[in-house]
Amino acid sequence: MEKVDILINARWVVPVEPDVRARDNWSVAISHGRIVDVQPTSKALERFDPDKILERPHHTLLPGLINAHTHAAMTLMRGLADDLPLMDWLQDHIWPAERRWVGPEMVADGTELAVAEMLRGGTTCFNDMYFFPEVAARTAARLGIRASIGMIVLDAPSAWAETAAEYLAKGLALRDEYKGHPLISTAFAPHAPYTVGDESLAKIRRLSDELEVPVHTHLHETDDEIRQSVEQSGDRPLARFARLGLLTPLLQAVHMTHIEDEELAGIVHSGMSVVHAPESNLKLASGACPVAQLLDSGVNVALGTDGAASNNDLDMLGEMRTAALLAKHQSGSPAAVSAGDVLRMATLNGAIAMGLREETGSLVAGKWADMICIDLARIPTQPVYDAVSQIVYAASRDQVTDTWVAGRHLLADGVLTGLDESDVIRRASDWQARIASY
Repeated sequence: MEKVDILINARWVVPVEPDVRARDNWSVAISHGRIVDVQPTSKALERFDPDKILERPHHTLLPGLINAHTHAAMTLMRGLADDLPLMDWLQDHIWPAERRWVGPEMVADGTELAVAEMLRGGTTCFNDMYFFPEVAARTAARLGIRASIGMIVLDAPSAWAETAAEYLAKGLALRDEYKGHPLISTAFAPHAPYTVGDESLAKIRRLSDELEVPVHTHLHETDDEIRQSVEQSGDRPLARFARLGLLTPLLQAVHMTHIEDEELAGIVHSGMSVVHAPESNLKLASGACPVAQLLDSGVNVALGTDGAASNNDLDMLGEMRTAALLAKHQSGSPAAVSAGDVLRMATLNGAIAMGLREETGSLVAGKWADMICIDLARIPTQPVYDAVSQIVYAASRDQVTDTWVAGRHLLADGVLTGLDESDVIRRASDWQARIASY
């Protein structure tokens, strides 16, 4: 028999590849943090000699969820300025609060709060964009979660850097520090078309091409952003990015709520990925990404929560449900964006967008064992006719019982193993008192 570290036997396994379908009574074998095989439990018990067997008789075992767009440290601004238009929210509330409070301590505490929330909700990988990314990277690595850390770039000064050149220099130093790290990768993260000029974007494009590093940015988020772009440059932001050579398979375009029919062909041809953040877009009344149309055209669409300051949570299960229902409403078809489609968006598509397809996003032999278990033997998810449908349309994040990243059991039977939750909550409360008093 073949020795493995652990064999997890589950009522259902959804590997996502080759398809998003639940397998009854299947198992996943793990050694050295990676998946050895995924197969029926009866065969696994004959083949493997595990050091440990874990039984999950009422659960679905599936790839960990990938939150493809976050501002993790902004958990400390959750609910700070709700029910406002995007630019009012940013210019009058969020940016002033950031100028006053953003620093290494705030980013460390906010990222830890975010990681605790995400692990509890079944997220094993997140794609971050925020100041002091070296602190976010250090925090994620220490806590054992997978992360792509954005090398943020703006033309305006901040507490982290004064000029676009300094942002890039610090970002590249971060990339060098974590090159080859098993959990931490990096991406260029120009904030948005309205905060980064052509010269900086052209530099990012050259570096992205040379280093084969993804570019993670907000794009076509609001009508106002597009209107200002046309007034200032004569181009819509997407056309400007095309002119600068940024529409490539390395681009992760977040939001994309306003796409004209004639722009779709360019999006498809480029091979770029779109990151859908439906709850943040709905809350800020920014618009809605035409997800069904993009998927039907072959565009890779991933899913993200955005930051907790505008969502107000990092709940990928809730995001999946919203994405599926919104797409059906938009298209006028109940068949649009199925449960399987949206689960793939929240797993494998996110890995593809982030350049991590070979490492995570599905339960395939050789990939890292980034996995979660969801207990479906709860009142809200009974009875079970289709495990994938139950996860997307009925399950809640408090039904996530287990979370593994690279085989490390970070949430075990509902208990976070590497975090002191009471201390995380205490520090969040301390920050609330400071921020609210200013």
